[in-house]
Amino acid sequence: MDFSNFLLMGQEIGLIAVFLILFLYDIIGSEKSKNHWFHWLACIDFAVLTVWGFLPKLTGEAFGGMFVSSDLTVLMKNILNIATLLVFLQSYSWLNGENRLRRSEFFTVTLVTLLGMYLMISAGNLMMLYIGMETASLPMACLAAFNKYREKSAEAGVKYVLISALSSGVMLFGLSFLYGAMGSFYFSDLTLRVTGEPLIVLGFVFFVGGLGFKLSLVPFHLWTADVYEGAPTAVTAYLSVVSKGAAAFALIFVLYKIFGGIEAVWQHILWWLSAITITLGNLFAIRQTDIKRFFAFSSISQAGYILLGIIAGNAQGMEATVYYVFVYLFSNLAAFGVISALEHASGGKTAIAAYNGLYATNPKLALLMTFAVFSLGGIPPFAGFFSKFLIFMAAGSSGMYVLLFIALLNTVISLYYYLLIVKAMFINKGEPGAMAHFSTDIYNKISMLVCFLGILATGILWGVFSGQLLNSLKY
Repeated sequence: MDFSNFLLMGQEIGLIAVFLILFLYDIIGSEKSKNHWFHWLACIDFAVLTVWGFLPKLTGEAFGGMFVSSDLTVLMKNILNIATLLVFLQSYSWLNGENRLRRSEFFTVTLVTLLGMYLMISAGNLMMLYIGMETASLPMACLAAFNKYREKSAEAGVKYVLISALSSGVMLFGLSFLYGAMGSFYFSDLTLRVTGEPLIVLGFVFFVGGLGFKLSLVPFHLWTADVYEGAPTAVTAYLSVVSKGAAAFALIFVLYKIFGGIEAVWQHILWWLSAITITLGNLFAIRQTDIKRFFAFSSISQAGYILLGIIAGNAQGMEATVYYVFVYLFSNLAAFGVISALEHASGGKTAIAAYNGLYATNPKLALLMTFAVFSLGGIPPFAGFFSKFLIFMAAGSSGMYVLLFIALLNTVISLYYYLLIVKAMFINKGEPGAMAHFSTDIYNKISMLVCFLGILATGILWGVFSGQLLNSLKY
């Protein structure tokens, strides 16, 4: 057996090494030592993996083309690593509460889902992509139902696994059509055989339907709000950023590598998906009174904006999409850091009304949340403005002016509902008995500081990301 193939899987092997270290420590470590050191060890190990991911890596194909490693796939995995590390930091208070005896399960199951996302990104074969998607999806149901004695968490797990199974079936149905029409699962073969014949188009539609579940595209979004609300906040943050980012990256490769020859067909399909997803996500976000359901519909709308860059069908669109996900990472996780801190301090409150008067009692958290929602809304000079600007530029370069107008109009709508959060924190008065000043744990403070600096850095250095860095990558 030629073990040289595994040299291209450096990040996957590093992730498995972190998994084994935590797994073995959970078996041989004493309860006292695990209570003190397990979370610290998990964060340090994963931080080392994240930093190591930015070192130069070998690129090429392995296992006959089923696995592909390139500069772009390495960058995408590094983005997911940064987001996962921030989620690990934000989970400290939650895991050291009623779930302190099960903290190892959270880390190991999360690492398994991340391995599946790695495989999705590096897939050079549709079956490898499907295996990666299932490896990422099935353990995610366990994470959603992690608070097993809470009814909403159990409901979230059940809904996620049922919809996940349905989406997998839809995707497999599409893959069977594609294989029947073209006789191969390898990207390199399919790109030479793809045509606009009805069977291939139908297979593509079913395939996008299956992947649309993970991206929360309308009409595949119906699970999102209930799962986001019921799942633990750390899991909700992971779903909203890491899972969505992996699905977007996988969709980029499938569209550009396989279906580039029928761009006119899939652009028309995704045009409508993007327009409907952005619009419905924004309209339903206005009606929400729970902060986690609010960000569920916000994330649905953000998925529509991500799709706006993907359907541009050119290098500019790819660059804009990768940068958008990178900015979205810091902005969304900054908001979830605040949500996690307030939820833990208040005993589980997630109503938007709980944020009334937050600036008077916790000004730093209120300011960070303001930075986060302003960035998500695309208000200059925050990083989200530049990411939306690049997405809109990519759409405009492809002549999608009507879709661009719809997206711009929805951006104005999104500013309204994001400002509702700011109004609650700075203008509304806290209810009698509202929380006084509180302090969060050091892990969450570090995560929120990194998110704050990330929002600033990705905004100030947006030219670097959109120009020299991403232009040098080949896909």
